[in-house]
Amino acid sequence: MKTLKLGLPKGSLQESTLKLFKKAGYRITVSGRSYYPIFDDPEIGSMLLRAQEMARYVENGHLDCGLTGHDWILEQDADVVEVAELKYSKEGFRTVKWVIAVPNDSKITTIRDLEGKRIATELVGFTKKYLESKKIRADVDFSWGATEVKTPHLADAIVEITETGASLKANNLRIVETIVESTTRFIANKKAWKDKWKRRKIENIVILLRGALVAEEKVGLKMNASEKSLKEVLSLLSALHSPTVSPLSETGWYAIEVIINKRLVRDVIPSLKSAGATGIVEYPLNKVIP
Repeated sequence: MKTLKLGLPKGSLQESTLKLFKKAGYRITVSGRSYYPIFDDPEIGSMLLRAQEMARYVENGHLDCGLTGHDWILEQDADVVEVAELKYSKEGFRTVKWVIAVPNDSKITTIRDLEGKRIATELVGFTKKYLESKKIRADVDFSWGATEVKTPHLADAIVEITETGASLKANNLRIVETIVESTTRFIANKKAWKDKWKRRKIENIVILLRGALVAEEKVGLKMNASEKSLKEVLSLLSALHSPTVSPLSETGWYAIEVIINKRLVRDVIPSLKSAGATGIVEYPLNKVIP
């Protein structure tokens, strides 16, 4: 049997990635300390690896494909196929940023002030390239973790990843500059991508993952409306496409079904009720495939 070797990110992205695959329709069993999750699809063999090293193993063919951040692809300068951008992270559905940060009372206010200074970060390679592109000379040291506590005693500044900035603020740090924004990417080995079976398998997985991500931000609504209130009810619905309207067996009444953005629901349902809609039902979605 043919098998696709898939790398899943271990660490901060692990839980959200497994949740996404579940929503996409895959049942994955992760037992104890095992680094080999089991898919209910026998054609997928998976392994848990840190996102930081995923691109390297995909590039050299140890894995056919995997999920990692765009930042780590840049850090390793990996020669891989970026099949899809999947906008999700540890905390939600947003991009993450690598920023230069310093203590609140630091005299460093611009990137130019880093000349001759010491910087701690996990993203050493890309940080060096970024500073070189700005013609700034600084010492960039690898940080093994707890980077926020390295300043001011062990470094003048840090380059750290953030989603909301809350951790930086909690450690009395302020952002000087953003050096790169990153999202999760589904990547593939170039040789695997040329293999007809593996490429089709990868593309099918990506279709389902993208559909699951779109569905996270949408809900379905069903309701009934009389002919008298139909026009006003329809005017309130902002849909992916036009709402589906079907006549009911009772003359002068219609069933309406629509998919809308989840964030609009709490405002639109009371308005629909006021406009004359009845029997309003909200339901979650697993996948929305454009």
